[in-house]
Amino acid sequence: MSTQYHGSCLCGKVKLAVPFANTHLSACHCQTCRKWSAGPLMTLAHSGDITIEGQENISHFNSSQWAERTFCKECGSHLYYRLKDTQNYYFAAWIFDDIKDLEFTAEVFIDKKPICYAFANPTHKLTEADILAMVEAKS
Repeated sequence: MSTQYHGSCLCGKVKLAVPFANTHLSACHCQTCRKWSAGPLMTLAHSGDITIEGQENISHFNSSQWAERTFCKECGSHLYYRLKDTQNYYFAAWIFDDIKDLEFTAEVFIDKKPICYAFANPTHKLTEADILAMVEAKS
């Protein structure tokens, strides 16, 4: 069973509707996510179709061989990163207005996390090698 959540960028020119199967929140500590979001990127994963209103206001940036990042051209809000050639999305969690009952379950690229911060929640922790092996398996 899924629940449809609605979100938007800061200026409202991009609106999203996503039927999340769960609300498992993850944090990514890789250098790319930290540079992109000025801290760990908190995401909600979704695999499948999404509804986007204002597609013409979205810009895509190829951030690696296997992923692209999207943001609003007008206000710069981070929307999601996506594994290329798939429907595997990782949405910036806080763009959703009506999302609730989040469960913080995972931290990825944990071996790249700076030592100056730590989350108190117990989470499943994956290293860079773990993530790259998962990406390779999906290719």
